[in-house]
Amino acid sequence: MDAITPTRLGRGFYTRDVLEVAPDLLGKLVILADSEGKELRYRITETEAYRGEEDRACHASKGRTSRTEIMFHAGGSIYVYLIYGMYWMFNVVSSEAGIPQAVLIRALEGYPGPGKLSRALGIDGSLYGIDLVSSDRIWIGDDGNIPAYITAPRIGIEYAASPWKEKDWRYLVKNEG
Repeated sequence: MDAITPTRLGRGFYTRDVLEVAPDLLGKLVILADSEGKELRYRITETEAYRGEEDRACHASKGRTSRTEIMFHAGGSIYVYLIYGMYWMFNVVSSEAGIPQAVLIRALEGYPGPGKLSRALGIDGSLYGIDLVSSDRIWIGDDGNIPAYITAPRIGIEYAASPWKEKDWRYLVKNEG
């Protein structure tokens, strides 16, 4: 990875609407501190936006529950949940308190797919609610990388019905080839 020291994203980055935060996370670095304090960096290459109680694909569409509680907090925290009893999904809460929105981190450079990246990075339920703005364990940094991207419909949300399953709220770094 580049020698540039990334700047940790502040609260203001996260408290914007998810449709701004999701594409702006592309090219940013998920930074994990290992047990010896060494930083491990992973570039975000794909995200999906989930936009509040009106979005039938968003967990918050079912209301405020113990599972979704963190989504109702101010942006900047981690929302994780288990699917198929084996894969933790890594989400970044966005927007203002009371407006439940989150960005699913779908892929990192070298780790295509949300289940693969969570396993590789050791993301699990212990990260639920961690504040990315102040955590010494995990945060997101900006080293100035602003990639071109494309949009597409979100994946695996057939249950959401129209118009939610057709929304182009998936963001992917555009391949340079």
